[in-house]
Amino acid sequence: MSTEDEVRNASKQFYTGLNRMANGDGNSLADIWSHSAAVMAMHPIGGREVGWDAVRASFQKVAELASEGKIELKDQFIRLAGDVACEAGIEHGHLKLAGQQITIEHRVTNIYQREAGAWKIVHHHTDVSPAMLDVFSRL
Repeated sequence: MSTEDEVRNASKQFYTGLNRMANGDGNSLADIWSHSAAVMAMHPIGGREVGWDAVRASFQKVAELASEGKIELKDQFIRLAGDVACEAGIEHGHLKLAGQQITIEHRVTNIYQREAGAWKIVHHHTDVSPAMLDVFSRL
């Protein structure tokens, strides 16, 4: 299997976990993320989370409010640089957030790093979603 295929498999694992999160499973992303203090996420709900504990808590917060979600990565583009890979694309889909239907169409950048022979995500950054921010502002 080529290195790019390994990264594509890691991406599939991330989006499988993201879909579980969009259906209420807040623990679904633990296996694909690095658990380092240096990981970072900049979600469609705004803000910046740094460190595995903060990133994990942010996904769990969304999972508590999420249901009926389906998120797919389209227009995937991968660049490799040794043990680091950058993935860009467009996240398409939908979910219910606190009972409100949300459409997802965000540009996304994910960075993966090889750790002990396995690719782990270390950075996730999407566009901000005004619809998601609106839901969170009313909670």
